[in-house]
Amino acid sequence: MTTDSTADSTADPATGSRAGATADGPGADFGAARVKRARVAVAAVFAVHGAVTGSFATRVPWIQEHAGVSAGQLGLALAFPAIGASLAMPLSGAISHRFGARTALRGLLALWTLALVLPSLAPGLPALCAALLVYGATAGMSDVAMNALGVEVENRLGKSIMSGLHGLWSAGALAGSAAGTVAAHLGADARLHHAVAALVLTALGTLACQGVLDLRSEPDEEPPPRFTLPPRSALIIGAVGFCAVFAEGASLDWSAVYLRDVMDTSAGLAAASTTAFALTMAVARIAGDRVVDRFGAVRTVRAGGVLATAGGLLVVAAPNAPTALCGFGLLGLGVAVVVPLAFAAAGRSGPNPSQAIAGVATITYTSGLIAPSAIGSLAQATSLVVSFGLVTVLAFGLVAGAGVLRAGDRRAGPAGGTKAPGTAAAERRP
Repeated sequence: MTTDSTADSTADPATGSRAGATADGPGADFGAARVKRARVAVAAVFAVHGAVTGSFATRVPWIQEHAGVSAGQLGLALAFPAIGASLAMPLSGAISHRFGARTALRGLLALWTLALVLPSLAPGLPALCAALLVYGATAGMSDVAMNALGVEVENRLGKSIMSGLHGLWSAGALAGSAAGTVAAHLGADARLHHAVAALVLTALGTLACQGVLDLRSEPDEEPPPRFTLPPRSALIIGAVGFCAVFAEGASLDWSAVYLRDVMDTSAGLAAASTTAFALTMAVARIAGDRVVDRFGAVRTVRAGGVLATAGGLLVVAAPNAPTALCGFGLLGLGVAVVVPLAFAAAGRSGPNPSQAIAGVATITYTSGLIAPSAIGSLAQATSLVVSFGLVTVLAFGLVAGAGVLRAGDRRAGPAGGTKAPGTAAAERRP
């Protein structure tokens, strides 16, 4: 993508050139103020996206009861977001190519926020599966679009911001889950709760998208391929990301059910488990960039794996609800920064960074969407306790596999860190 259609009539204060005449290509010369505004905007988009997930996760028990489905049937239904995302994610690049990054993100994010209302309306298993298919498709397309813009801003800034962006996603999930906890405690109908949340988040998302970079393709540029095989390095890195995102997806969608069914808690306290998990995820990701710069990617992920394993053991062996809540909190803390570091490692793992990042993104995102279904199926055959035993084993996989993320270590540079290759032009003055 090379041209920017932003129609600002004033000159950029940092570059002295008109914003509407500036090329948004890889070597474009951007003013610092303009890139910082884009960073704030894309961070807000991440927060809105996370708020949808948090709003949905806290009301899964209500949706299960309203649809009249068992744990196994719920697990089957929760496989449909993965199917929808897998089918739809490749379309995101083509949509951005056709309409431009800003317009594409605005439309895809609105579809995602509005799709929040669908699962709570489902009266039975078939309708729930269909609703979650659409829910997953819109989630995947908007996720790809916002991450692509986040990487673009990171490249132009020349420093790591992806962990912080994912931290804002977790903060959004925390806000959404907190509102859901209050709604569940008050016994509010999830259909009303999700309708109000969808309208508010659609408005906020549309407003946030106004500030993102408006990247557009040249008229003769070929659209991106719908499917490319990831390199072997991406598969290895993606396996570590798979473990982390599986634990994340399982905890977000099943923690409330776990406390309700296994710990026999109230609906309000059960929903609070999702909030505890999202809180620790948000704190760890927001602080993640500084921690990684100090200790490196490998040590950070190994330490996180130890914490996540300890959290899983607490959940499985918990004699009471507070202990289980602490376990979910440790799980969130332990897996928080793995995905941003997996993207960083993929981008430095070979001659084709974009292909490697796309491969890791597909693996990790699919992991998060299939985890709830796998947990439900295993719970139907055994129990939820056994299901979270599997989560604990995968959390330990972070300890064993952290070494493959060595390529993602960012060496600290003088006064502000090392510049990413190819980004110096983004900060030069004419």
